[in-house]
Amino acid sequence: MDRPRFELRYSGVSIGYQGRPVLTGVDLELRAGRRLALVGPNGAGKSTLIKSMLGLAEILGGTASVPARADTGYVPQTGALDADFPVSVRQVVTMGRYRKLGWWRPVRAADRTAVAEALDRVGLADRARHRFGLLSGGQRQRVLLARAIVAKPKLLLLDEPFNGVDAVSQEAILRVLRELSAAGTALVLSTHDLGVARDLADLVCLINGRQHAVGTPGETLTAEALRRTYGSGALDLADGRMILVEP
Repeated sequence: MDRPRFELRYSGVSIGYQGRPVLTGVDLELRAGRRLALVGPNGAGKSTLIKSMLGLAEILGGTASVPARADTGYVPQTGALDADFPVSVRQVVTMGRYRKLGWWRPVRAADRTAVAEALDRVGLADRARHRFGLLSGGQRQRVLLARAIVAKPKLLLLDEPFNGVDAVSQEAILRVLRELSAAGTALVLSTHDLGVARDLADLVCLINGRQHAVGTPGETLTAEALRRTYGSGALDLADGRMILVEP
């Protein structure tokens, strides 16, 4: 029997919590292997949109179709996992196998192999026994990426994956993301970095309480569209460039 085709589609969607909308007018369609960047100021609804794909925020209107939760990997911001919790790098990545493994079943040889491969992929195979909380911020983010990809998801969601990340770790993460998309994994990431959005994404969605634009980086990362999205936070420079200033 053929496996169901990947589909992520939002049409006229509004999203919120306890019946109160945070983000409205979302129209998106993402195919397997494509990369979508969510761009907007703090509080714009980027994390809410990602959480709706995880079933953690309510779809209040419109229609949405997303892959099953078991087919979705998630990389939260670095601070989402308590650095003081006494757990090893290998144990953190093994958590990503629990949906396939089951919480009460022993870890199998296949799971250990998958964990080792995921850590090798993010360049941290030699840190497997190290305590997670003693790693640098960039290394911890790479461990969270390994945890998200260890179950081989069809859709990978990343919430501000480069915040507080050093240049070496950012380059390692970007390399893995490009490899994953080339192999057919669809990516959705939120970012404040217009350079990352321009260089990595196939599609960019500009949001600030509502969707302001969606399209290729060339179509969306324009002075006019950014000014509509950021308002007074978008500043034109004399040489024609634009910078974004958070309030």
